[in-house]
Amino acid sequence: MTLSFFDQFMSPVLLGIPLIALALLLPWLLFPAPTSRWINNRLLTLQSWFINRFTNQLLLPINLGGHKWALILTSLMLFLITLNMLGLLPYTFTPTTQLSLNMGLAVPLWLATVIIGLRNQPTVALGHLLPEGTPTPLIPVLIIIETLSLFIRPLALGVRLTANLTAGHLLIQLIATAAFVLLPLMPTVAILTATLLFLLTLLEVAVAMIQAYVFVLLLSLYLQENV
Repeated sequence: MTLSFFDQFMSPVLLGIPLIALALLLPWLLFPAPTSRWINNRLLTLQSWFINRFTNQLLLPINLGGHKWALILTSLMLFLITLNMLGLLPYTFTPTTQLSLNMGLAVPLWLATVIIGLRNQPTVALGHLLPEGTPTPLIPVLIIIETLSLFIRPLALGVRLTANLTAGHLLIQLIATAAFVLLPLMPTVAILTATLLFLLTLLEVAVAMIQAYVFVLLLSLYLQENV
């Protein structure tokens, strides 16, 4: 029986028990825990340097009130980048290809930024719905458009992450299938296809890291507007 290319995006089940929780929790075991020693090993030093640089870069344009989000944004970045990278390995499952999971991450965090803005500075938060200098006849239309764009933000966050990872995985599987089919028929073309597959895999590794960064960066921009 020929399997569908979309079967790789089905949540794995063992004895009727969904394994998506295991796929979400297992990557955390790959991160080395900090030690109480004066001198860390190279891996811990590199990990600490990356986290510090990323946190400084992310929180640089945000006011001091938004620095409370440093821990959750950095943890989310590490979480997403680990899930995306591990999903590229054979016989693994990528939880971030599920729109429900991405929306479950995007909606509460986006809603938290909006509530913070409405609580701390309601006038400024509501002022984002109407650009300054708008002609009077266009005010109702622009308020409706800006309100729709505000509520579309979490949907755009979740769909962007899901679509990029799903498209990359599908393209890799399509080209890999073509290489296997062409190998006994046209070996030269199969080698060229395999070379293209290798380059596409490198691109997908970059996409997996960039999409995790973009997800957190956009959340920080939404936070910046409301603090």
